[in-house]
Amino acid sequence: MRAMNERLMLEVLRAEGPASRAGLARASGVSKPTVGVAISALRRDGLVRVAGLRMGVRGPAAPLYEIRPEAGFVLGLDVGREYLRGAIADITGLVRARGAHRVRAARAESMVAELVALAEELEKKAGVRRSRITQVVVGSPGVFDQEGSPLVASHNLPGWGRAGVVHALREALGRSTRVENDVSLAALAERDFGHGRGVQTFCFVSVGTGIGMGLIIDGRLHRGFHGAAGEISYLPIGVPGADPSASTVRRHGELEGAAAAPAVVRAARRAGVARAGTSRSVFAAALAGDARALQIVATEVQLVAKAVASVVTVVDPELIVLGGGIGRAPGFAIEVAHALERIVPFAPSVVMSALGDDAVTDGCLAMGTELAWQRMLDRK
Repeated sequence: MRAMNERLMLEVLRAEGPASRAGLARASGVSKPTVGVAISALRRDGLVRVAGLRMGVRGPAAPLYEIRPEAGFVLGLDVGREYLRGAIADITGLVRARGAHRVRAARAESMVAELVALAEELEKKAGVRRSRITQVVVGSPGVFDQEGSPLVASHNLPGWGRAGVVHALREALGRSTRVENDVSLAALAERDFGHGRGVQTFCFVSVGTGIGMGLIIDGRLHRGFHGAAGEISYLPIGVPGADPSASTVRRHGELEGAAAAPAVVRAARRAGVARAGTSRSVFAAALAGDARALQIVATEVQLVAKAVASVVTVVDPELIVLGGGIGRAPGFAIEVAHALERIVPFAPSVVMSALGDDAVTDGCLAMGTELAWQRMLDRK
């Protein structure tokens, strides 16, 4: 019973913020003496601290209690093709350090070493020892379970899909390390910090170097039986007349092979768009009025709208959030919304992500904080 009361106090303080013993008694429905015993134990364990005094009320000033931020720390790491990003936050969600490194590794082993170097840099910046990190979450392309199986569909990171990568990450970063799909984590970040706040069912669709989707249903991340929910790159949607090889389709998926950033660049070069070195330059040329670039962008809009329509007719979400380098291109979300309205009669709102390059990292922190909280409560 004592442990249950201590868990209850932690949950109330997390939900309500700083509170007096009387406030905790009212919110929890237990007696003030019981609250006093539970709070004393939590302070002794270093989980709760005095936040100040409640002033301006009749009688002596009452101490206000809050969760001690240093009771736990979360490390989030985002594994991208060009950049590694990361951050450390305390148990209350306050970010203590952020950082990013450009990827230099050509092999999975070197990538793990670079992640460790970034983690050490963040720990030094935040003044947090590795032993005090309660939970580590790594965001990565791919589909995988939590038992250490190889990462599937992580083809954009050379060697990342070989057996043993997940084990190597846990050996290097700690046994509490959890590996999760990067776009799913971005969806969590959008749920907690972006356009998804207050929205029960929405999709985060990332269109950039690769294509993927994170699906929030009834406020919770939906992974599916194999953990492959949202792998829309494999939708059989491509450019009319194109004949991609079977190996390309199996490896990247037909939609990704036709609509990801490398495909946009290839199409622009075939069309003769000047200085089509990146998808960003292609979209810039379209904004400047280049007719050939405008056609490439129009095709991209149709491909993404068809992919989104496929999801909408199954899930019926309230909102579609577009992220990634192409998804966040100026005006792209508006054009996709118009195209979607011509395909389905019950189209949801389509908006550009409110988050930037740290979306996956923020999703790592969101998931890590929940896992750290659960671990803290389980100890009680």
